[in-house]
Amino acid sequence: MHAHDHSRAHDRRLLAIALALIVGLMVGEIAAGVLAGSLALLADAGHMLTDAAALAGALVASRLATRPARGPWTFGLGRAEILAAQANGITLLLVAIWIVYGAARRLVSPPDVRGGIVVVVALAGIAVNLAATFVLSRADRESLNVRGAFLHVATDLAAFAGTAVAGALVLATGWDRFDPIAGLLVAALMIRSSWTLLRASGRIFMEGSPTGIEPDDVARALALDPDVVGVHDLHVWTVTSGFPALAAHVLVSPGADCHDARRRLQRLLEERFDLHHVTLQVDHVAQREQPVELRR
Repeated sequence: MHAHDHSRAHDRRLLAIALALIVGLMVGEIAAGVLAGSLALLADAGHMLTDAAALAGALVASRLATRPARGPWTFGLGRAEILAAQANGITLLLVAIWIVYGAARRLVSPPDVRGGIVVVVALAGIAVNLAATFVLSRADRESLNVRGAFLHVATDLAAFAGTAVAGALVLATGWDRFDPIAGLLVAALMIRSSWTLLRASGRIFMEGSPTGIEPDDVARALALDPDVVGVHDLHVWTVTSGFPALAAHVLVSPGADCHDARRRLQRLLEERFDLHHVTLQVDHVAQREQPVELRR
């Protein structure tokens, strides 16, 4: 437990450093985007706003996750990070829609773009995001929020690279439409990131089984135990990132040792499926019941 808390504290320090880097660059990019009349820079700044929100959410969630379970919060507040990840995914999608709308207007009637400023700021963005990516690569990305923050910062590297290319092309050709085209590419990256976060967080909120664990496979593995004659009400879900859980009702033969069977099944779930938070209700089967029944 102490080692886990130490890991969370380490992650919070890394997230705070990355957040400071991103916020500093975002403020400078907004000013440069307005000065240069660049939608691509403003699009990147909008993306970085969601990155900052993701990092801030990860910081708050990491702090909340250290609180012990009490009162109505029987699992603690670990799922706060999933809520923050879903809110971040929705924000990403909304910003991407705004960027697509602005890019469409600028493709029809492009304003003058100062390509030199775009290139300079984009290169600065690449440098800052490389630093932030390196910092976050040292954090535990098992957390959905940390993974989301890392994904966003890494996506920014590609976005800034596209922006730098767009600025250079504007300088070389004078064709200002390269800027909104780069903005559309940034929006596409944001939509992809949004979908990744919404899909992962939605699966957890809908109590879906953890990725990589098939409930039917778990039920069959339990049923293969020589003392088991029935598996009922099997549920496998994720409480929060890195916290899968299982509950099931297992029936064993009349002469079996319930406690020994439960310990054996728990070892099976830990070793084969990496399930450590397990609740098994083990009862003797009535003589009249049919053998080996699986029901979820």
